[in-house]
Amino acid sequence: MAELRPSGAPGPTAPPAPGPAAPPAFASLFPPGLHAIYGECRRLYPDQPNPLQVTAIVKYWLGGPDPLDYVSMYRNVGSPSANIPEHWHYISFGLSDLYGDSRVHEFTGTDGPSGFGFELTFRLKRETGESAPPTWPAELMQGLARYVFQSENTFCSGDHVSWHSPLDNSESRIQHMLLTEDPQMQPVQTPFGVVTFLQIVGVCTEELHSAQQWNGQGILELLRTVPVAGGPWLITDMRRGETIFEIDPHLQERVDKGIETDGSNLSGVSAKCAWDDLSRPPEDDEDSRSICIGTQPRRLSGKDTEQIRETLRRGLEINSKPVLPPINPQRQNGLTHDRAPSRKDSLDSDSSTAVIPHELIRTRQLESVHLKFNQESGALIPLCLRGRLLHGRHFTYKSITGDMAITFVSTGVEGAFATEEHPYAAHGPWLQVRRLFFFSLPSFCRLFPWAGYEMPLGSGPKACV
Repeated sequence: MAELRPSGAPGPTAPPAPGPAAPPAFASLFPPGLHAIYGECRRLYPDQPNPLQVTAIVKYWLGGPDPLDYVSMYRNVGSPSANIPEHWHYISFGLSDLYGDSRVHEFTGTDGPSGFGFELTFRLKRETGESAPPTWPAELMQGLARYVFQSENTFCSGDHVSWHSPLDNSESRIQHMLLTEDPQMQPVQTPFGVVTFLQIVGVCTEELHSAQQWNGQGILELLRTVPVAGGPWLITDMRRGETIFEIDPHLQERVDKGIETDGSNLSGVSAKCAWDDLSRPPEDDEDSRSICIGTQPRRLSGKDTEQIRETLRRGLEINSKPVLPPINPQRQNGLTHDRAPSRKDSLDSDSSTAVIPHELIRTRQLESVHLKFNQESGALIPLCLRGRLLHGRHFTYKSITGDMAITFVSTGVEGAFATEEHPYAAHGPWLQVRRLFFFSLPSFCRLFPWAGYEMPLGSGPKACV
């Protein structure tokens, strides 16, 4: 639950926002991380020292449901000569470490990221006659923040978010999001680490699909070239009724050419998926083949989890040589910043099932497997083929309902345990598929009761190829 108030209004948990002339007493009491971000806001908006602010009544660290302590809302006049319309600028406070006392984030030093290392921003076109900013973007930002806190998956520029609903709960076609660097907010060095600012950009379904099939950065660049679709600062207009491809049909040709040339940089998704070993039934409950069939699937080991997570991140490096990290204690360098040791890994499960020691799990070669995807996940299989495997890359489905993962690998991917001789291999609950024997999705995938896709693969008796 949140309330709307000027940020300078006294509250039970936050004193007035300090500026360059803030009284020393207030400056000394004000949380240092919050103070640093406010300084960047004051740099951009010196004439708005006390903007309207949506604030969580019960802070997250006191048991409240909203991870963001505050969302400040500024009026930005834009630049009509540069096709930048007047708009509302929303800035979050809470994904980074505001306090430095471990009430929310563990302090890991000043050289790394503060908290999750970023805050969210959003730019919404101001409607004629609108005197105050709508507050629904603050709840949208809270929803994204809840996802980050609960999953510990962080965002980066070029990421996309499938929302499947108008962002403002209207009839708008703007139903999904891309993320990019905020064009005005500069990274901030706080006493608890560095904070960058990622801007939410509202997009249509067709634009989201193009970002998935190609890459988010490419679609963001196209949006910047269309003033009504965002313009240079990527300002969201909830009244936009046409996609960029309807406004300029030639843009679709650029996307198609990009897919053909570059492939997709979407290396994996969290999805509703499962796999079964059809080679032979499990001998007993302790047989590792039962991981996908039993009612209590095993958990991924820490090393498997780390390898899959780094696989997903490495796939975003579209020009790098495709390599799966080896299964060993050594982390691959240069892939992502280190996190606090106490953080739950982004692929960990809350299951109470005991983790199998990594050294006790052997890699198994399978004769045939049965893959299951829900409809949305199955619809990404052509992307996996056209945008990833045909370009010598890999693609991973990580289950959101259990501790299992499915990675498709091409012959150009090094470090995979699935090989040409044994194209289906499993390491605990992680399956790798080296070769796909289908070319037309409808020919080899059939709908089943939960509106998804079944894909039997291999030489077993239940295989369809």
